Amino acid sequence: MRGPEHQEPAYVIHRRPWRETSLMVDVFTLNHGRMTVIARGANSARSPLKAQLQPFQPLMLDWSGRGDLKTLTHVDIRTGPSLHRTASLYSGLYLNELIQRILPAADPHPTLFAAYIDAIAELAETSDIEPVLRRFERAFASALGYDFAWDVATDTGQSVEAGAQYCYDPEQGIVAAPSQGVRLKNLQGDVLLALAEGDLATEACRRTAKRVMRVLTDYLLQGRPLHSRSLFSHLRGERHES
Repeated sequence: MRGPEHQEPAYVIHRRPWRETSLMVDVFTLNHGRMTVIARGANSARSPLKAQLQPFQPLMLDWSGRGDLKTLTHVDIRTGPSLHRTASLYSGLYLNELIQRILPAADPHPTLFAAYIDAIAELAETSDIEPVLRRFERAFASALGYDFAWDVATDTGQSVEAGAQYCYDPEQGIVAAPSQGVRLKNLQGDVLLALAEGDLATEACRRTAKRVMRVLTDYLLQGRPLHSRSLFSHLRGERHES
């Protein structure tokens, strides 16, 4: 990787203590993708960096170093949205976990970076989080080469028919016939056609999209857990009790 970098747009996706007073910070950047920087002294009481290096905060970063682990040298904060609602905050943490756990390091994805900015802005404004998550998941899948069309069965090359049922294979997308890689069956053709038109309003479309994207993210995670899912489960439990 190159040496010093100046004014690189970035978001913090995770941070943890490093040595006695520093932080190791995973960031998602416009031109360098996911990477890790060391914020020296940022974990001390007097350092302003600890408050600046927060998730969902638009940042402009300077760093130096020629190895894979860079040293943060300067941080500028930009104005951005705030995730005040609990569900929106958990959703943002979910997006960050996808990036941290799945996205390869040092692999730039400008389109996904733009999709992340849009998702954070939407989560700050709406209480209807599901369409926001589904759109980002599709952008994430596309960035990793796992995009697919809702209305085409890849095993036959034929268009999806409203009265038929289909399956989902993470490596192929929508397929007409079960195969070894199929993870979901009995997907309704009319629902897939509606999803192809961008319909995320009906309960049937939301349920199918969530099932498919859950299977895909689990496939990409390869058994690694997402802590944000347990947060969502706890939130749903609180709502049920109330």
